[in-house]
Amino acid sequence: QMPSFDGRLFDLDLAAESDSYCDEVKGICADSGVEITELSTHLQGQLVAVNPAYDIAFDAFAPDHCKNNPAKRQAWAVDQMKKAAIASQKLGLSTSVSFTGSLAFPYLYPWPQRPDGLIEEAFEELGRRWRPILDHYKDRGVSIGFEIHPGEDVFDGATYEMFVSATGNHDCALINYDPSHFLLQQMDYLAFIDLYHDRINAFHVKDAEFNPDGRQGVYSGYQSWVNRAGRFRSLGDGQVDFAGIFSKLTQYGYDSWAVLEWECCIKSAEQGAAEGAPFIESHLIEPPKSAFDDFAGGDRDEAAISAMLGLSGRKP
Repeated sequence: QMPSFDGRLFDLDLAAESDSYCDEVKGICADSGVEITELSTHLQGQLVAVNPAYDIAFDAFAPDHCKNNPAKRQAWAVDQMKKAAIASQKLGLSTSVSFTGSLAFPYLYPWPQRPDGLIEEAFEELGRRWRPILDHYKDRGVSIGFEIHPGEDVFDGATYEMFVSATGNHDCALINYDPSHFLLQQMDYLAFIDLYHDRINAFHVKDAEFNPDGRQGVYSGYQSWVNRAGRFRSLGDGQVDFAGIFSKLTQYGYDSWAVLEWECCIKSAEQGAAEGAPFIESHLIEPPKSAFDDFAGGDRDEAAISAMLGLSGRKP
């Protein structure tokens, strides 16, 4: 999964213009034995919608010529998102991953009481901003898997439904499934797959743990990552039931990548990667080609069925 927001790794502006550059990038990857799964536009997507409370913090994601100018920053982000769709098409990719951004998130907790219509207007505006981008992606045969993530306006199933509705039920507004964010909210991340499996087009394999005590709960008391009740961990070191997740995704026919994401506050990235790749490989499931008891079946026999049900000899 290639970040598209760091020019030291990938020149998005050039990729949107040059087939030869995209071919060169694919060739470098192929020579190294790796394949690009998706382009990531998390930081650009974040800047599509920024509440003024976050202006200073999120200016860090924008180029210098857009800083201290929210309208210019947003226009740049939208342009970057559209370029990522073009670059994805040139790279032969049909999936990308991103964030929705956030207008309503500072008002997550309902105190002080929110004025009527605040959340509804935030999501309507989010839809207005994203619909033209999603149309641009659809025209190029690319979908966006939005990572459902606290800090974004879309952080659980309910808010995802609100967002999709605001986009006019756009068929390119899909889900980058990351169970770590659900575990830290104490959501049922397996039931989430049951509900939204037909919208999941990408998968971040990331572990987490939640250990509340008498001092901390879900909000974790402004503590550092290592001291939080809820924290991300390297694969296999947390509490996520990956056997259950891989089983659910296989059950529903998920047929895309399982991307290792590392954000552990205990273990190094190098060790996390070295252990994480075989961890994922050990969880991959090859579906059976036939049912285990097919040997005991047979062709449909109407006479036998009638006899087994005691219906033989009955007139229609």
